[in-house]
Amino acid sequence: MAVYTDVAADELADFLKDYEIGGLLSYKGIAEGVENSNFLLHTTSGAFILTLYEKRVAKGDLPFFLGLMTHLASRGVNCPQPVNDKHGEALRTLAGRPAAIITFLEGVWPRKPTAAHCAGVGKVLAQMHLAGKDFAMSRANALSVSGWRPLLEQAQARADDVQPGLRDQIAAELDYLESGGWPQHLPGGVIHADLFPDNVFFLEDKVSGIIDFTFACTDMFAYDVAICLNAWCFEGDCSFNVTKARALLSAYGRERQLSKAEEDALPLLARGSALRFLLTRLVDFLNVPKGALVRPKDPLEYVRKLRFHQSVSSIRDYGV
Repeated sequence: MAVYTDVAADELADFLKDYEIGGLLSYKGIAEGVENSNFLLHTTSGAFILTLYEKRVAKGDLPFFLGLMTHLASRGVNCPQPVNDKHGEALRTLAGRPAAIITFLEGVWPRKPTAAHCAGVGKVLAQMHLAGKDFAMSRANALSVSGWRPLLEQAQARADDVQPGLRDQIAAELDYLESGGWPQHLPGGVIHADLFPDNVFFLEDKVSGIIDFTFACTDMFAYDVAICLNAWCFEGDCSFNVTKARALLSAYGRERQLSKAEEDALPLLARGSALRFLLTRLVDFLNVPKGALVRPKDPLEYVRKLRFHQSVSSIRDYGV
């Protein structure tokens, strides 16, 4: 979450007149995240989240994201729900951007995830994968391996300003992944593709909900697991925590067992997901719009995570 596009109070108040959620009391921008403009709204009916979709989000993909949240909730996965206006529409336009209001979820995201948090994430991730199996819509993953070289081309002229030699390091890894047999036929369906700690809310050690489906797509379930290994199982110094990984993978497996082929592919998928977030973070870090309320994330964190995965030989190195 972030704020790239500001919204005037009178403009927002007029916008809300088309909804049955009460009058505007207050609103504030949310600085966390990097993709869209987000605001916490307080109305006479309660709290809501307003999202203005920007950057990589194509307007044509928005029905997929909004429909998926409704579908998952109907299958028992707690996630925000789109709020329809008086005409039954969830997707509107505000400040020149596609916009939607969604319900507010109670809970906090863990700043220092524990093994218990990782187990909760593994469980809810598997539940989401199972719940999405009968979701009728599909969306290609634009940020899978075929989308990584264009990101490098955007960043390569200034990559070495972030760290000397970074461009060549990324290029070498990309060459390897493009020619290294990226999996094509593993079990798949709807994945979240961005289930980082700030997208999972907890009440104590129990998951209270998952948010931010703007990278959700149709891809390999094991790739989603690999993203979570990167997001949840490293410490602040980027050392890998095997205990957290074992908790995450074991909890996932109790809901949905990984196949042998998925287990064998996990180290390569973890390398790929590390490169994906290195590249998107690098592009964002180098292109923060002037005046935007956003905290760009450190791309070098994923250089260090990538180095670890390059040393992994099998799923046993992840604690299984």
